[in-house]
Amino acid sequence: MPLRRHWAHFRCYDCSFTGAEAVDYLHELLRRNHNFGPEVTRYQTLQLLRKFLKAHVVEDVKGRHGTEDFEDSGHLYRFPTLSPLKSFPARPLLRDGGDLPRLIRWDDYEELPQQENLAPLKSAVMSSDLWNKRHSVAIGDLHECKLIRRKEVTSKQLDHIWKSMTIAHLQSALGLQTLDGVLNPAHVNGKHIVHNVFSVNKTGIVVLENKAEDMPYWVVSAMKCLANWPNGNDSKQPVYPGFERDVLKTVADYFQRLKEPLLTFHLYEVFVNILSLLPEQDAATEALQLSCLLLPPPNRRRLQLLLRLMARVCHNVHLPPLNDAIATRTLMVQMFSPCVLGSADDMDLDELLATKLVTFMMEHHGSISQVPAKLRRQVEEHLSHLKRAQIKYAGTDSDFSASPAFCKQIRRVECEEQKVIGTQTPLQQLLEGLIADKELPAKDKRKRLKQFQKSYPDVYHSRFPTEDSRAAAIPEKSSRLKPPLMFFSLKKQFQPFQRSWSFRA
Repeated sequence: MPLRRHWAHFRCYDCSFTGAEAVDYLHELLRRNHNFGPEVTRYQTLQLLRKFLKAHVVEDVKGRHGTEDFEDSGHLYRFPTLSPLKSFPARPLLRDGGDLPRLIRWDDYEELPQQENLAPLKSAVMSSDLWNKRHSVAIGDLHECKLIRRKEVTSKQLDHIWKSMTIAHLQSALGLQTLDGVLNPAHVNGKHIVHNVFSVNKTGIVVLENKAEDMPYWVVSAMKCLANWPNGNDSKQPVYPGFERDVLKTVADYFQRLKEPLLTFHLYEVFVNILSLLPEQDAATEALQLSCLLLPPPNRRRLQLLLRLMARVCHNVHLPPLNDAIATRTLMVQMFSPCVLGSADDMDLDELLATKLVTFMMEHHGSISQVPAKLRRQVEEHLSHLKRAQIKYAGTDSDFSASPAFCKQIRRVECEEQKVIGTQTPLQQLLEGLIADKELPAKDKRKRLKQFQKSYPDVYHSRFPTEDSRAAAIPEKSSRLKPPLMFFSLKKQFQPFQRSWSFRA
């Protein structure tokens, strides 16, 4: 807005503008903008400036706003020193534990029922060759084990997982440190998300289980007639001049009589934050995909059908003009924008925001109706992890039956110490089992101990700090091999005499 010095009532006001100058400037700006077009009238521009004044985007030179109407005259106005935008608190991200997937606890497991009428298996000692084929590192005898599987995921847990992960993805897509002031998790229903993901037809439109929540049949018929014009008159009604305009008015009357916009009042701030992402198509599309999953299924179905209708009407070259003064595209956006996005507070700039957002949603309605592939993949990986089977060895420190009632935070040093202890204890048991195995030949035992030393040097040196300790526990090669070696060496020395004796004989 061009600002300059103005005089009024023998006083000078710097950085100000008149009402007429503001209307001239903004009117020309809206006419050149592709979201509005040359059909914007001067009166509509004046109405928008009056909303600016009520929302304290501008004020008169005496600081008044919200009580008087903006005048298309020489009355002086200025911009306030402080921005009217809502300032969200910048504090570190604090997640509510109730809205995040909890960690897997051991009581999520249950033992598989054992087969009856079967004799218990006896532990068999493997031969040396078979042991070498099965193991690369000596681990000793295996303890008795049980096959464990986790409990089935309930529908309530499934809803909670989809809710928490969708909210987390939405926060990341919006680029916010926290959703405080933008979205209240209590207003998000996990069942709605699951329904919007899975209960869809081939084209991605939500299918409602309760037909009473769907749109009336006559509204659906009118939308089909207009979307497939001139081949959409299934009822074979007589077509008269202006018939298509009456059909559009019928559809518009239904949506304009809804109690709240399709995007709901609770999600208004979420979609307002998406407006800043519209220049980046991919980022805005992902944010809209996640946000629309939060809608109640009836609202999502109405929104999908309405956006598809608007897009088809705008691209239908066979459809006669629906208004004598306004282009079809501009008419559709202006007519249905208040039905899509709106705030419960009349002070917000509903019309301007809704027009810009609905135009983008209409142009990319096919992509917005899809479920983000990244979100679906992460949820499926989490669910597969929950259903994965486990093996429990008897006598191990981890007991599946005794589950902790709560988790206590510990220091990093204690965590590292527990990690080392928890890893070395089983290895020490394996090493002792290998040393105590009397049926294993000494040659194979030394070979496996050498492999163990190479793989786990810390555990090996803690058990055998010196060579004497190793010699005491592991028998070395016997010295009985020396006499045979001496015998063969003496025999080799007497071989020339044997040949001479045989010659004389």
